[in-house]
Amino acid sequence: MAFPYLEDLVRYLTGLDLPLPIPMFGLSLVIAVMIAVHAMRVELRRLWDGGELQNPAAVSPRVTSREQLEDFVTSFGLWMLFTGVAGARLFSILENLPALFADPASVIFTRSGFNVIGGLVVATLVGIWLIRRAGLKVLPAMDAAGPAMMLGYALGRIGCQISGDGDWGLTANMAAKPSWLPTWLWAQTYEGNILGETIPAPGVYPTPIWEITVGLLLFALLWRLRAHPFTKGWLFALYVVLASLERLWIEPLRVNERYGPFDASQAQYLSAIALVVGLVFLVRLSRRRQVTPADAEVAP
Repeated sequence: MAFPYLEDLVRYLTGLDLPLPIPMFGLSLVIAVMIAVHAMRVELRRLWDGGELQNPAAVSPRVTSREQLEDFVTSFGLWMLFTGVAGARLFSILENLPALFADPASVIFTRSGFNVIGGLVVATLVGIWLIRRAGLKVLPAMDAAGPAMMLGYALGRIGCQISGDGDWGLTANMAAKPSWLPTWLWAQTYEGNILGETIPAPGVYPTPIWEITVGLLLFALLWRLRAHPFTKGWLFALYVVLASLERLWIEPLRVNERYGPFDASQAQYLSAIALVVGLVFLVRLSRRRQVTPADAEVAP
């Protein structure tokens, strides 16, 4: 089953027919961003108290106290939400230029089609600009953002699963299903999905569920490694590597436009580039540094 709007979910759970035309994807995305921002806020507080964030070289810094830091995190989260969605839509539109030229309105104003890697690229660039503008050190702040971004991505996929937005996988191969795995974790038909598509039995791979699970596990790993002994920026580089690997793993299982010399999707090309860049920075930042009091507070 899929529930495009909140009223659909309420009707299914309670039988009540209430006028609640709130898109479940959008609602889930907002909740995911709020939780991710809270995770980032927790880590930024720790880094601020440990003296890791203040940038003495900043000209006219906008964040000079813990109270101003709280305001910054709130506005930062809103910017990440808007620019991430805008970047995801932009890259999705650019992925299919012939359709854009043929019918611009249907491509631009569709309720489906979000390239997550595009959103990541745009949001990261805007995030760096915001951090520098606030007068904070970029690398520690990006380290704080990495685990939060992974958490937000994992929780955001809940909206894809609930609404049935088309981010499902290929037709499920039931012969390959492990005997111990429940059928609904291997194949679903997404009845009532927001696209209005009819998926014949046995169904398609529920890739959003798989991404939710993997994303939460990767968030737990990144959160555990907050007290790493390496140069600042290493944790964000690790986030980029893990996010890229996750995307490269899931893309062949999903329905996507494929093109180019490697017959791959746009997300796969972008993920491959991000993986190489992330690995380069991961190696360059793998120098040990002096452990600070802020790091010692969360050391295992």
